[in-house]
Amino acid sequence: QVQLVESGGGLVQPGGSLRLSCAASGFTLDYAAIAWFRQAPGKEREAVSCINRSGAIVLYADSTKGRFTISRDIPENTVSLQLNNLHPEDSAVYFCAGRPWDCFRGESVYPFWGQGTQVTVSS
Repeated sequence: QVQLVESGGGLVQPGGSLRLSCAASGFTLDYAAIAWFRQAPGKEREAVSCINRSGAIVLYADSTKGRFTISRDIPENTVSLQLNNLHPEDSAVYFCAGRPWDCFRGESVYPFWGQGTQVTVSS
């Protein structure tokens, strides 16, 4: 059974950092692409970043460039998203999503989703 479980969200002040984790089970990262999406209230869900089966990284959200970093731990079968220098506009529910092989921006091609973790950036 394929499962993705996010953790690491929370409340942080502007300029702070968080590290989100996505633990995968039922498949291995050697054959999968894992993407992070986020959805703020009243907005559409947007792709943030993705890492594919080969470890190649794609950044989709230009507003996060230089602040967010995706990485993976093959033995632990987890993908992390390091969030630095957080802004209030980064507040959203963050989801990880998985699919075979390669990364794509569109959410419809990801069959597997986690339940989401809330990130709130506020003073």
